[in-house]
Amino acid sequence: MEIPSALIDMLKRAHRVVVLTGAGVSAESGLATFRDKQAGLWERFDPMQLATPAAFEQDAALVWGWYEWRRMQVMLAAPNTGHLAIKEFAEHVPRLTLVTQNVDDLHERAGSSVHHLHGTLARPFCADCRQLHVLPEGIPDEPPNGRRLDPPRCAACGGKVRPGVVWFGEMLPEREWQLAAQAARECEVFFCVGTSSTVSPAASLLPIAAQAGAMTVQVNPQGADGAELSFDLRGPSGTVLPELVRLAWH
Repeated sequence: MEIPSALIDMLKRAHRVVVLTGAGVSAESGLATFRDKQAGLWERFDPMQLATPAAFEQDAALVWGWYEWRRMQVMLAAPNTGHLAIKEFAEHVPRLTLVTQNVDDLHERAGSSVHHLHGTLARPFCADCRQLHVLPEGIPDEPPNGRRLDPPRCAACGGKVRPGVVWFGEMLPEREWQLAAQAARECEVFFCVGTSSTVSPAASLLPIAAQAGAMTVQVNPQGADGAELSFDLRGPSGTVLPELVRLAWH
């Protein structure tokens, strides 16, 4: 794959860059996406039906068990070369804003500062009073095929603790969204990495950047179409992003 020289030149000059990442980046570390076939207990359930407030209200043990199983998978995974390349971006760009739709902590473990639009598995909270719940240290010891697991209770009010993620039908965290939208309006280059940009409102960030005059870049094996896209780099982030770093700064 040939990377356009115009993109390399702009990266060398850019002062403000935004990187939006999605499930494809985490998938390169071995984490299943919502579209992947589920295994074990979860094979009988649609992930999109488990990720709702109604599902938690109806069967909290099923939902909490699924998310603890996912958290175990995350903690067993490691950042990949795409995560590490984004960290290196920040060492060369004066102002890099990293925004993710992912709920894992692989960006943080790669050394990046990141804004989580869809929350994070690492910060569960009480479904009633919203107080944060401190998880026990270490990797959850969940069976490979998963299990139903009653959620812990809130230390403050006794309510059920829920995963710290944004479920379908819920609003994004206002502060994180405003920071992401502002960064998109002000950036010179906007990267959309490992996501098809179909989930709203995150999907609106690339058009926001394009309308403000930014160069927009898609990095995804499947590619993308759209009048707002400057460059479509078809390949995994773990291959494309390290090559961008090499060409721009090494």
